[in-house]
Amino acid sequence: MGKKRILIFSTAYFPLIGGAEIAVKEITDRIEDCEFVMIASKLDKKLPREEKLHNLYIHRIGKGNNWDKFRLIFSGPKYAKSLGKFDIVWSIMASFGGFAGLRYKKQNKKVPFLLTLQEGDSKYHIYKRVWFIWPYFKQIFKMADRIQAISKYLGDWACDMGSKVKVDIIPNGVDLVNFTDESNSQYKKFSNHIEVITVSRLVKKNGIEDLIKSMSYLDNNVHLTILGDGELRDHLENVVKENNLRERVYFVGSINQKEVSNYLSKADIFCRPSLSEGLGNAFLEAMASGLPTIGTKVGGIPDFLVEGETGWFCEVFNPKSIAEKIKYIIDEKNKEEVEKVKINAHKMVIEKYNWDLIAKNMNNIFKDLI
Repeated sequence: MGKKRILIFSTAYFPLIGGAEIAVKEITDRIEDCEFVMIASKLDKKLPREEKLHNLYIHRIGKGNNWDKFRLIFSGPKYAKSLGKFDIVWSIMASFGGFAGLRYKKQNKKVPFLLTLQEGDSKYHIYKRVWFIWPYFKQIFKMADRIQAISKYLGDWACDMGSKVKVDIIPNGVDLVNFTDESNSQYKKFSNHIEVITVSRLVKKNGIEDLIKSMSYLDNNVHLTILGDGELRDHLENVVKENNLRERVYFVGSINQKEVSNYLSKADIFCRPSLSEGLGNAFLEAMASGLPTIGTKVGGIPDFLVEGETGWFCEVFNPKSIAEKIKYIIDEKNKEEVEKVKINAHKMVIEKYNWDLIAKNMNNIFKDLI
């Protein structure tokens, strides 16, 4: 018997990546008994129309612009017909790829439809984007034969959207080769100050403005390094200037994963005061790197962050609350507790968030559906 063929619809793919695209790569790289075929939006004229990356055949639709996302919805299912028969159709997120999967399912009713939820925006922001086609949007959930969500928060959302099928909570994983305190032990810590670090797209939902403002409540020897870029960078740089923090807050910009792990290994505390979060892989990478971690009690973060056990919670929209948690962690009298929390968090990531385990669980879903 030949390999089972799985059709994937995704808005984008490498090198245009986020957590969802990384997850697809890590999972498909580890499953050899299936043939994976992806149809994605081209989005960039420089990207090849077709290519093969390890165990994944990629077909890109469109002309290399943002309209390709809509071309994916309407042309993707038709293009799939030219690629032969498939045993499963798998949509990555309830977005453009979700709509493409829905249309394919309607045209191929016997093919099981798997939906993966990786959304990081709040339910309200998602509603604002699709309110005018809300009944059609809900069909993505209602017509899925199985749903995989990366957090309990997203699993509950699937049920709220009308899904009646089994929802599997399978999180994203962490690259344990790069993001462990052991693998980065050769990098020296910053010696003259306390280094708080965040890894984040510079968008409103990640609460970076609150993190910057928290520095005003802390001693001058506490500095902040911001890894990542985004639409709010100019605004956030102005916030730094207005609060006289130019000597203590540094913008690094977008860097590759290996460089991120190097920066984490030299830092003292990780913090991202998110306003919404599907899961929050940056937190898990920080924990794997041995950093005490501060987050908010939103979205999927409570799946892995437990106050005083694997990290600490701060309040949303509250720079003073962030500063209080940072002060708690750097207070010498709490050193023993902080070390214990770091060990707990590191152990949890190793045991529950490794890609081999996650790929095995995903393969079990594929086998169930086929």
